[in-house]
Amino acid sequence: DPDANTDYSKRTIIVMLLFLLIQGVLGMTGFFTDTKAIPPRMIFLAPPALLFLLAIFFLNSGKKFTDTLDPKILTYLHSVRIPVEIVLYLLFVNKLVPEVMTFEGNNFDILAGISAPFAAYFGYRKNPESKIARISLLIWNFICLGLLFNIVLTAVFSVPSPFQLLAIKQPNIGILYFPFMWLPGFIVPLVLFSHLVCIRKLL
Repeated sequence: DPDANTDYSKRTIIVMLLFLLIQGVLGMTGFFTDTKAIPPRMIFLAPPALLFLLAIFFLNSGKKFTDTLDPKILTYLHSVRIPVEIVLYLLFVNKLVPEVMTFEGNNFDILAGISAPFAAYFGYRKNPESKIARISLLIWNFICLGLLFNIVLTAVFSVPSPFQLLAIKQPNIGILYFPFMWLPGFIVPLVLFSHLVCIRKLL
């Protein structure tokens, strides 16, 4: 039902905007910068969005909604990872994140952003029905998922908290401030969602 899908899309957009607004207000008040709070306040960043995305994949209406999404556009969307990596590098220069979180350290996620337009063009525009294209897109999505998980885990274990294992001398504090808390709170879940939708359509 096109009307039902349109309504679901509108509700999804409204929820996302409200979520961004709430995170923004909390970020501006310094809510996330209290690294001694129990439980760690960073759990209010990505986890709520991830739970929302999981609900979309498990609900029948959510599955129907993902079926209406264009995987080519979702693949192009990964180009956002280029400016994200530039922001992380600038945060490192200003001593707000460790070098290990940048492309000069252990973060190669920028490769996903650079390759995204090529994956979208050659995978979907040139020959979308090709078995080779489908397999190539699946491989690309899984590799880029690995790059995403790498930086996410690095970032999580670099934040000042009882779980900090990395970057003790220069912890990851940049993503706790407004507007950078939208990186883990919104951009990462959105990128993950795009990968999962594309993988579901390709399998």
